[in-house]
Amino acid sequence: MLVTKVRTVFNFFNHPLSMQSLIDRRIQSLFPIALYSILILGAARLVLDSLKMKQSSVMRLYGMPHGGRSRLPVVILAEDRFEDNCNVFEGTWVWDNMSYPKYEEESCPYLVKQTTCHKNGRPDSFYKNWRWQPKGCNLPRFNALKMLHMLRDKRIMFIGDSLQRGQFESMICLIQSVIPEGKKSLQRIPPMKIFKIEEFNASIEYYWAPFIVESISDHATNHTVHKRMVKLDSINSHGKHWKGVDILVFESYVWWMHKPLINATYGSPHHVKEYEVTTAYKLALETWANWSWEWKPGSNENCFNESYPIQGPYWGTGSNLEIMKIIHDALQVLKIDVTLLNITQLSEYRKDAHTSVYGERKGKLLTKEQRANPKDFADCIHWCLPGVPDAWNEILYAYLLKGYQNFS
Repeated sequence: MLVTKVRTVFNFFNHPLSMQSLIDRRIQSLFPIALYSILILGAARLVLDSLKMKQSSVMRLYGMPHGGRSRLPVVILAEDRFEDNCNVFEGTWVWDNMSYPKYEEESCPYLVKQTTCHKNGRPDSFYKNWRWQPKGCNLPRFNALKMLHMLRDKRIMFIGDSLQRGQFESMICLIQSVIPEGKKSLQRIPPMKIFKIEEFNASIEYYWAPFIVESISDHATNHTVHKRMVKLDSINSHGKHWKGVDILVFESYVWWMHKPLINATYGSPHHVKEYEVTTAYKLALETWANWSWEWKPGSNENCFNESYPIQGPYWGTGSNLEIMKIIHDALQVLKIDVTLLNITQLSEYRKDAHTSVYGERKGKLLTKEQRANPKDFADCIHWCLPGVPDAWNEILYAYLLKGYQNFS
């Protein structure tokens, strides 16, 4: 995850991929455990902080916001702090049915049916009650009102595929209960969704861009992973929608990993050739990095019937360590503050938390016959909500709070 100020959070995750059973088998042959084992997240999130032009950190936190009104400081308490030597990504999932889940499906009307596993017939609810516990330190407890104060007069945008949409929905569900009725709204303006919080002059937004750079899969609803063609050096048509956003959260992974080769253009838009995925990903990430720098803006061999996390340490085959190195190397050349929040491994422990056969495919819930065939139809990519994406947002919240500690 990357957060930048404009804060950019980059998640490198896999995608929704509503696929037919024949295609599922093809993917299985390419990535044996990726689709049907534990989880196929390959998620590295980056948090990239770059100051807005002519706006210092002190002015941004305590000075005059966009509307010219005085901004109240965010109060940072002792329990909101965690030290620099705290590795929040190393730890374990702890059973906690007292304080988790943070919300229920029924209390959050903004969830899509792809993630509402309980409503869709999942018989157990254990997946809701696990808390991520870092080793040797604690994450600050998520405070919805404090998050809203950090978002006052700001926009946060989640950019990527349907996994990123899950984090977007999770964030809305985590905060929406403290917002009065009539003071919140959700707009759908493809390829975007925009959740507005009136009293805070803030918005939480989602932008569909499965490859981050431009591709033939950029239509919000009419897209398929099977006909991939990526423009490795083109990002401006997306980027114009990102300018002016205060916190950007990027994610892109599984659409790249569908096959080891990908059709792409680089330079001439008319010259299409096959690239190895890792080479194409590196070029695409360089395009994104250049945009960020140039923009100085104001058990069934799958997850079916699993109820408990994996006990670590563990890296699944859904994690591509070469991709992670590419991310790391690309960030080294940026001349802005960058923090990599790699939530891959902590997510991979949660083989129990996928939608499995309690999700949808091509916009429809699985039939009784499809559910009886989890080997072909279990979705081990997407996550039930409430669930693992809430932990991603708790970590994001912790790092956003950390930016305020120097001024408290």
